[in-house]
Order: sequence, then C-alpha cells, then structure tokens
Amino acid sequence: MLSPSSDVAGIIDHLGTLRSEENIAGMGRFGIVTDAALGISNPDLQKIAHVVKRDHARALDLWNTGIREARMVAIYTADPKALTSAEAHSWADDFASWEIVDAAADLFTEAPFWQDLIAEFAEDEREFVRRTAFAMIAGASVHLKKEPDATLIGCLRLIEQHSTDPRNFVKKAVNWALRNIGKRNVTCHKPALALAQKLAESNDKTARWIGKDALKELSGEKVMRRLKV
Repeated sequence: MLSPSSDVAGIIDHLGTLRSEENIAGMGRFGIVTDAALGISNPDLQKIAHVVKRDHARALDLWNTGIREARMVAIYTADPKALTSAEAHSWADDFASWEIVDAAADLFTEAPFWQDLIAEFAEDEREFVRRTAFAMIAGASVHLKKEPDATLIGCLRLIEQHSTDPRNFVKKAVNWALRNIGKRNVTCHKPALALAQKLAESNDKTARWIGKDALKELSGEKVMRRLKV
C-alpha cells in the first residue's frame, strides 16, 4: 500500500499494476508520447501523488526512471522551493511531450527563479523547451494573482518575438500565453489586445494565426463582459 514513506521502487511497482493498453492507445491519439507510458490517467496519478505526498529527492529519482507516469508523479510531488535551476534545466533536456511540458510548467512557475527560466527557455531552439516558456507565462497569468501585472505585460515582448515560430507546439503555446495575459484583468487586456491586433495584420502566416485567434477571444463578448471592458 502506498504511503508518504513509499520509495521509488514501491511507487513503480504500484504503477505497473495499473497499466492499461487501451489507455496507452488513446493517449497516442492525443499526441502524447507513449514509448514509456503505462496508460494511467492524470487524475489517477494526482490521487497517487496526494497519497505519497511531497518528497523532492524522491521526485528527482522518479523522474530519472524515464517512465511517463513516474515523471508525472515526480512533477506533482517535487518541491518548487527546493527545485534548483540546474534541476529544471535537466528535466527540460528530457522534454518530448506537450503534457509533460505543461505539467512541469506549473511546477516551474512556483519556483522563485521562474522568470529567469522563462527567458532562458524562450531562447532555446528546442520545440518543447521553448513551449515550456510560454506554458509558464500562460499559467502564471492565471495562478500568480499577486504578481504585478507589469511582469506579465512584460512577457508580451517574448510573445511577439517568437510569434513567427511555426512549430505546432510552440505556436499554440504562444497563442495560449497571449490569450491568458489578455484575460487576466482590464490592465493586461489592453496591451494584449493591441498585440493580438498587430499580429493579426502580420505578413507572417504563423503570427497572423496567433493574432487572429487571440483577437477573436479577447474581443469576444464573454471576455469583454467578464472584464467589464
């Protein structure tokens, strides 16, 4: 039975009992890398993480197994206050699937050096590492409610800078970040909407798609009504 004292071997053994070939096939259809997957849903993995509790050293060892589910549990049980920049970069070196990236982005955003990671990851040419930067911006816009709006507005520069990256997992994250900044509040909405309008008129196909899609949501009735714009 799992408990906060469970070690890596015990957690891996338990995960093995939950393997589902049907779920593995389904994950593949959603673009999730399944080479080392057991087919366990994220809600079930979150329940496991809730039982075994936070343990940063164990999380690092779980990550090193390379198993998808072990890595998700690692993300859910790592301590963002104990996380080092070197550890975050080491994990990023292994990124090869959007769902791992997006989950890790939430963890990284809780680290005290999260803004440095965004800048560093955005400049990285690897698709999933760059995606991490914009997934972090998207998450920070929603979850870091005490963060000054100026911090998120400052991220619009990175969004514009990388709006011409045509790779699927980058452009979708750039779009996501722009939309989330714009939906944060009235203060953030105005500059985000202005950038969306600018990108929508771009000669670049990718930037134009990002801008038009963001513009549609940020100028939509639902957002305008919620923000009372």
